[in-house]
Amino acid sequence: MASESGDLLQHPRRNLGNRYRTQAQKFARLAAKDTSRAEENMAWAEQNARQAILHDFTDQRNWQCLADVKIINGDGDGLSAVLEDVFIILGRDPELVDQLKDIDFLMVGVELLVAAFTRDPLDPDLWWQVISNTENKQQDSVEQRIVDFAQRCRRLDFSDQRANIIYGRRLERLRENGHTELFIELSRHLLAHRPNNHELWMELGRLHERRGEVDEAWSCYDHVQTLLPHQTPRDNFLSRIKGAMDGEEKQPWSGPDITKRSTFLQQMESLSKRISKQPVQGVAESVVVVEQVDTDEKVHPDLIKLRKLLDSGNASEAFFLARRLVASGEDWAEEWLGKAQQQF
Repeated sequence: MASESGDLLQHPRRNLGNRYRTQAQKFARLAAKDTSRAEENMAWAEQNARQAILHDFTDQRNWQCLADVKIINGDGDGLSAVLEDVFIILGRDPELVDQLKDIDFLMVGVELLVAAFTRDPLDPDLWWQVISNTENKQQDSVEQRIVDFAQRCRRLDFSDQRANIIYGRRLERLRENGHTELFIELSRHLLAHRPNNHELWMELGRLHERRGEVDEAWSCYDHVQTLLPHQTPRDNFLSRIKGAMDGEEKQPWSGPDITKRSTFLQQMESLSKRISKQPVQGVAESVVVVEQVDTDEKVHPDLIKLRKLLDSGNASEAFFLARRLVASGEDWAEEWLGKAQQQF
């Protein structure tokens, strides 16, 4: 339940975000008018500005509001933290992070924030306008900008839920504008970082269904239903497939065979492995001890691997390994699937 509440707070809720931002601006104005209560009002302004971001991190105005409050309060360290958080949402781009070194945040912090949003708007429609802009002849071609974006996606870190949402919506704009194959490739990259992005799994499933790629669609819907058992996209998909087959001389279809399911999950597992975190200091030694004990007790080797992955913080790879084991009939892996999900 705690995890679900956290996910809810991380998901954009625009109306509440607007309300809190308006309140923050109101308290900032009151602080300017009544100097005797300026400190108290600015404290309320900062609290409301933080709440605005908490409820809608996709609105650049909310980040600008908090940055303005930090400037008024003379809080350079706080403004630095705001920028660091923004760059996490933008995929921990090393090129952006390098800009945070040895600068006076009170002097240029807001300008840096504006520049980051100008280059990478959080709103997916504004972002696509930047990508598809053909008016400036000095700029790279639209195709080159899309290639550059894809290359960035392949190297950025999308383990943060907010980054996954932001880039997932950007990928939807690519799909809407005809870049279907790139959407599929980059969607799997995002999902390898954070497998519990059920919205992106659903979009990917719908695309595969429209393309008639039944096995792939079923696998995507199956992920959604695994993540959200109260929803039934996989079962609904099966009903649609069976309904389409009525009156036709075809064998009833009930899902891809185990080999195809395992292959799909193994591909996602391999992609997750490429972006895996290195074991933290002290973990490797403890893993060695666990492996020795488990080997003596003849414990399943995949159980050892799952423990090792979770101990080192590689929940995504552990998730796909556990899913593959469950799909292969290893019921004991259900427990480890749940443990991997709890780490997201």
